[in-house]
Amino acid sequence: MKKILITGAFGQLGRALTRELENENILLLSDTVIPPNSDGFQLDITDRKLVKESLPALELDLIVNLAAMTDVDGCQSNPDKAWIVNSTSVKNLLDFGQCPLIHISSDYVFDGENGPYKESDETSPINVYGETKLESEELIWTTGKRHLVIRTNVVYDYEPTTKASFLKWVVESLQNDQEINVVTDQYNNPTWTSSLAVVINRCIELDVTGLVHWGDKDYLNRFDFAKKIADVFGLDKKLINPITSDDLNQLALRPKKGGVDASMLSVAIGIEPPLLVDSLRSIKERFSE
Repeated sequence: MKKILITGAFGQLGRALTRELENENILLLSDTVIPPNSDGFQLDITDRKLVKESLPALELDLIVNLAAMTDVDGCQSNPDKAWIVNSTSVKNLLDFGQCPLIHISSDYVFDGENGPYKESDETSPINVYGETKLESEELIWTTGKRHLVIRTNVVYDYEPTTKASFLKWVVESLQNDQEINVVTDQYNNPTWTSSLAVVINRCIELDVTGLVHWGDKDYLNRFDFAKKIADVFGLDKKLINPITSDDLNQLALRPKKGGVDASMLSVAIGIEPPLLVDSLRSIKERFSE
């Protein structure tokens, strides 16, 4: 049994990871905002003085860092905040955590020309978000210690309190008969939070360290992802309109052919990435319980 601090514990991935780890570990759940009636505590990991005062006293075996600024356009418009949240905070954890760190990174460290990417592929981010995530990785490697970085992409679930969820947006829009515009030229392999949580748990059990990639099985564009959601949830996919990235006029460039190749980690831990349709069905079944 390990004593584990999870930062960003009340996001969609944090909730899935808590369910996965809670029976076999002592979990300390932290975030900047704690939902009502939740068992957690506030910890701003960008506050170096606070982290220095707090972490050593916790006597942790492991930190799993899920805290991040993931709003890609928000990072582009406010780069100072993005660097502090996504990079400087990681240095704080490394300097004062006194234990191994598992850090979640992104396929946005690549330019999106030749995905899905292997761990050995050259990085070349094309936006501030990707730059900050790459910097956070490099800070980890400079320690020379046995930490773990997991790059993933398009992490999704359906949590009632989660705002930044592609799945939730598609389902709720179509349920309300609202037309939505979804791009056809951005490719990834969407990753269910429960899939990633199981992988993190297995990595903890097997003491996996270094750099690894995890994404689920299906490699497809966002438009086809939205149509699969509509099919599984029994919604009208005629409401989904195909557009291109240029039509969105987004502030930050997006990698077009992103995603990650999970084959190396899959073999190492003995877990096969799940099919998208199976994951969506599991989520839908959870609603009907």
